[in-house]
Amino acid sequence: MSLSIFWLLPTGGDSRYLGKASAFRPISNAYLRQIATTAEQFGYDGLLIPTGSWNLDPFVTAATLAAVTSRIKLLVALRTSAVGNPTVFARATATLDEALNGRLILNVVPGAYEKELAAEGIRLSHDERYELADEFLTLWKRLLNGERVTHKGKYFDIEDAQNLFPPVQKPHPPLYFGGSSDAAHDLTAKHIDAYLSWGEPPHLVAEKIADVKKRAEKYGRKVRFGLRVNVIVRDTNEEAWAEANKLISHIDDETIAKAQRNFALIDSVGQKRLTSLHNGDKNKLEVSPNLWAGIGLVRRGAGTALVGDPKTVAARLQEYIDLGIDTFVLSGYPHLEEVSRFAELVFPLLPDKKPTSVPNDKIFAESVFSSHFENKEAV
Repeated sequence: MSLSIFWLLPTGGDSRYLGKASAFRPISNAYLRQIATTAEQFGYDGLLIPTGSWNLDPFVTAATLAAVTSRIKLLVALRTSAVGNPTVFARATATLDEALNGRLILNVVPGAYEKELAAEGIRLSHDERYELADEFLTLWKRLLNGERVTHKGKYFDIEDAQNLFPPVQKPHPPLYFGGSSDAAHDLTAKHIDAYLSWGEPPHLVAEKIADVKKRAEKYGRKVRFGLRVNVIVRDTNEEAWAEANKLISHIDDETIAKAQRNFALIDSVGQKRLTSLHNGDKNKLEVSPNLWAGIGLVRRGAGTALVGDPKTVAARLQEYIDLGIDTFVLSGYPHLEEVSRFAELVFPLLPDKKPTSVPNDKIFAESVFSSHFENKEAV
């Protein structure tokens, strides 16, 4: 498989500094379109559109990008416990895949923070959410494969269902997923096309890859592998580490302690694994060479970043490639500026990856940056 590089659409907000309210960038669809079109111009392969109560709706956001992008794939979050019946979602999937001309990928999210789920009327345990996801995906696949489905299960009761609008991609758009529990690895083995690990040290990622491969073999399946991680790249290592420290320079100890207490209440195994790498200690943030956990002090989810100059970051990415990783889902603060910086500095150093042509420098700078950020303190 050739190497694929995706970028995150920050549908919950963006910032130059974590913990500084005046540096926060309110999200608008216009801003997201800027990031999406910039990523496409620079040759990224895809965009991750996340989910959560703090994010804009991923499916609606993806639909708004259909008309302004033509090549880049959209990796759209699917929270199986919240989207309703698989019959309805199969129709929505086929509709969006047609609008994107076969560029849709779904990122399966079985659960989230329990308090957040409760606000949406979902009161299921960790393992129940994975049971629901298994039943949901089984039905969703059958419907997109053209079957008439009657099913009475633990979570869904469907009679004579049929999807009348087939997707462009056959038998269905690819499924991506990330999770670290036994239930997550079992779901991957049975249903998922590409497994995404958060940015853990390489030896820990290798262990997860080996476990998923072993479980998938029982179903006669093969799974691809990816890594979800932030990046902080500058011309020199010294500049990159200075930028990393600047990113968290406005966060105090009380804010860190509060965030870590909240993380401890989350039943996500992946979150616990990331937190255990540093346990909220600001003096233990380089958890592996050039793998920095500062973002995870106050942000849940993908809380690590690869930090360094272009050659160093490319070398660290190669270590993951050597493990079998063929997809990287990246992000950086602020996302608009960093999407172009990473492509310019690191793409030329990656196998089968180099930046595509972009507009004239002066036109590009004026159209992408000036119009949105004039007189904004965040910039």
